[in-house]
Amino acid sequence: MLRAFFRTEAGSTSVLLGATLLALLWANSPWGDTYDAFWHTQMGLSFGTADFSLDLRHWVNDGLMVIFFFLIGLEISYEVRVGQLRDRRLIAVPAVAALGGILLPAGVYLALNAGGPGAGGWGIPIATDTAFVLGLLAIVGARCPDPLRAFLLTLAIVDDVLAIIVIALFYTESLSVVALLMAAALLAAILTLRWLKIWRAPAYIVLGFGLWLATLESGVHPTLVGIALGVLVFVYAPSEYKLLAAGEAVHEFTNDPNPRAAREVTRRVQRAVSVNERLQLRLHPWSAYVIVPIFALANAGVRLDTETLRQAATSPIAIGVALGLVFGKFAGIVLGTWLPLRLNWGVLPGNLVWGQLFGGAAVSGIGFTVSLFIVDLAFDDTALHNQAKIGILAGSLMSALAGWIIFRLAWNRGGVCAPPDVEPEEEPPVRLTVPVGPGDHVRGPVKAKVTIVEYGDFECPYCGRLHPILRELLDGHRDVRVVFRHFPLRAIHPRAFPAALVAEAAAEQGKFWEMHDILFDNQRFLTDADLARYAGRLGVDPWPDPARQTARIAGDEASGHASGARGTPTIFVNGVRYQGKLDLGSISRAVEEARNQPGVAATESDSGS
Repeated sequence: MLRAFFRTEAGSTSVLLGATLLALLWANSPWGDTYDAFWHTQMGLSFGTADFSLDLRHWVNDGLMVIFFFLIGLEISYEVRVGQLRDRRLIAVPAVAALGGILLPAGVYLALNAGGPGAGGWGIPIATDTAFVLGLLAIVGARCPDPLRAFLLTLAIVDDVLAIIVIALFYTESLSVVALLMAAALLAAILTLRWLKIWRAPAYIVLGFGLWLATLESGVHPTLVGIALGVLVFVYAPSEYKLLAAGEAVHEFTNDPNPRAAREVTRRVQRAVSVNERLQLRLHPWSAYVIVPIFALANAGVRLDTETLRQAATSPIAIGVALGLVFGKFAGIVLGTWLPLRLNWGVLPGNLVWGQLFGGAAVSGIGFTVSLFIVDLAFDDTALHNQAKIGILAGSLMSALAGWIIFRLAWNRGGVCAPPDVEPEEEPPVRLTVPVGPGDHVRGPVKAKVTIVEYGDFECPYCGRLHPILRELLDGHRDVRVVFRHFPLRAIHPRAFPAALVAEAAAEQGKFWEMHDILFDNQRFLTDADLARYAGRLGVDPWPDPARQTARIAGDEASGHASGARGTPTIFVNGVRYQGKLDLGSISRAVEEARNQPGVAATESDSGS
């Protein structure tokens, strides 16, 4: 899901940038007067004497953008229930960083505008534009590692949630109690349908449209409808039963292709994946490539003549927005990252250094979509609108430039971002520090010429791909053995440690490798109930003595850290770290080289477990 999100959002950046430039060119062309005139064109519906109309800009901002916020709601629901936001320690740092990235920009803005006509615009510099940020990180390339992208995406999700709360609480001018009660009743009807498990799309579309109208009339901004409906969409991890049913349907269709079997395959495969994920897949391209660019075209146009730029250069609104995005965001995110790490409230994914965090904090000052959205809510005066928009454009450009410079010059500088009790190590060792011994889990001949030691994690997808490769190596080479040592990445794989405990419980009853294979064959299903079922299948007690098993795993982890393991899988071939590709051909060549240079093989193990 994260990779798909990165591809869609980063790929749409050029379209969004093009729409922004087109809006600026239109507003500053000889036909610039037509820009506002066009977007103020009224369009609506009439039913007898009843009439409902909005201008085109409000149809975009209050209508189309509901789909954008609906997708944010889907993302939040997915990440909280089955994604990264399940783990408290993993979410703690980006959550506090996002909070700092909202409080400090607002404080910087208010320091210049408190008590003035622009005081209500303090919410403008608080939001980060995820699409532009990911687009810039794509240009940065390898200098921005995947763990930093994951951290910034988590931060952006929390940032969106906080920005929406700000819109709901501080940018709602007046309320219509009758319309609000109607909206509450329609939301209750949607919840009732969900509770009754009635999944008919037309019913949800009709009720959702009614909820949007009622919310619009109530005075509460209708973006909240998008968030609420997105959060309510059902999400789940694919169950083993649904995956098996889909597999059986595919098998039946392969043996006897016919329309009925084809329809059954489609139905079962769709049901294996939650509605939330299917909607994200369908709506992300529309949001990223159509809706948000149209929003930019409707809102980014601002006159950049001499008089407007002169006013903006001395305007506390424009200066406050720009400084809030450039300095407030940077300082807030850096401080919000340092504080929870210092207090050991959480951890960061990967082995990030401060230079990378500084670069990520700088580019997070690119505020656009939600910032422009709040401009429309904060100000009615056209001059204030223009000053705020110029501040957004200037601050976003300066933030992008600052981030690019940091990634260019200091991306690998600074110590490892870790709690104070974790000692970073600049150059990890390339030798296995703890040789293979009788206590290790060994598969293969005792007197093998080549020993492959894997530090692995049962939830790690890369370890899962390596698993059949190592089995094929063992089957094809009688002088190779494989040793598995536990290295669960608890921060990003919350089920890896319980799986390791069950594997050790099986090892105590002589069935480690049977459990090892089951766990890797069922990586997506590692709940406590799943683990207990696998143990029952092998006839072993899943948790006979957790303290003893934890100590055994801790020993593997300690040896891994001492040997320089920082992620999974980390492999040693005859005691030397393997740094090639994780494919059969590359590892086979490394085995052949080790076979021809025996002399650094690990200590013999007298038995396999």
